[in-house]
Amino acid sequence: MRYMKIAMKEIIEKYKSLLIQKRFSANTQRIYCHYFGDFINYFNGTNIDDITKEEINNYILSLIKNNKISISQQNQRINAIKFYYEKVLGREKQYYEFHRPIKEHKLPKVLSKNELKQILNSCSNIKHRCILMLIYSAGLRRSELLNLTVSDIDSERMVINIRVAKGMKDRISLLSDNLLQLLRIYYKEYKPKKYLFEGQSGGKYSPTSVANILKKAAIKAGIKKAVTPHMLRHSFATHLLEQGTDLRYIQQLFGHKSSKTTEIYTHISKRAIDKIKNPVDDFFE
Repeated sequence: MRYMKIAMKEIIEKYKSLLIQKRFSANTQRIYCHYFGDFINYFNGTNIDDITKEEINNYILSLIKNNKISISQQNQRINAIKFYYEKVLGREKQYYEFHRPIKEHKLPKVLSKNELKQILNSCSNIKHRCILMLIYSAGLRRSELLNLTVSDIDSERMVINIRVAKGMKDRISLLSDNLLQLLRIYYKEYKPKKYLFEGQSGGKYSPTSVANILKKAAIKAGIKKAVTPHMLRHSFATHLLEQGTDLRYIQQLFGHKSSKTTEIYTHISKRAIDKIKNPVDDFFE
């Protein structure tokens, strides 16, 4: 039993090590290790190298039935398991196949320009206002905002340098004139040392704090929708499209690998819909 525990510990360490070597993000490492740990515990006392495809499919099925896991989590758990057999053990991909769920295609939720203006105006704290304004005006993911350093704000070129973003790629985004003036006031008041936004004890600002700032600002502004930081990013893309920005430029600003990812905003943009006359209006003419 003790030997088995030592063996399992070595497997997990090897698993973690390869995730790091392959430069998976810290968040992906955490998720994969957690789900792989669940997988090992489920088959406790069994040599996981000998577990069959049918046994693993039954394991996933039990999670769907008993734990009611989401489609997204199902795919993440499958990927975490596949990583062990295909990357750590180096087995062929054909060895291990799953019935993957059909992915839901939900349209992103967005805010109107007026709603965003109300949210920003409800922020009396300049740091909080800068955070929300920066996420929206540069189309940032929350993690990208938290990783920004003071030197990433390039006022000469009027761009924001986003380092090692999703997919381990650097990119640039727009720097608003109005935001730059606000950031200069913020900098003089808070004097951040390394990261643009830091916690009270220094270091990176908390992801939870960003969500709470937005939630409180939305409530204060009288917005009834459940607002998340990612909605600001979606809203930025939609508003760019509605004002006539080429889809290719939006793709570059957002760091999308495929144009298909960016094209989803065409389904929620009002630019085309506004040109369509509703036939019910003929009844009132």
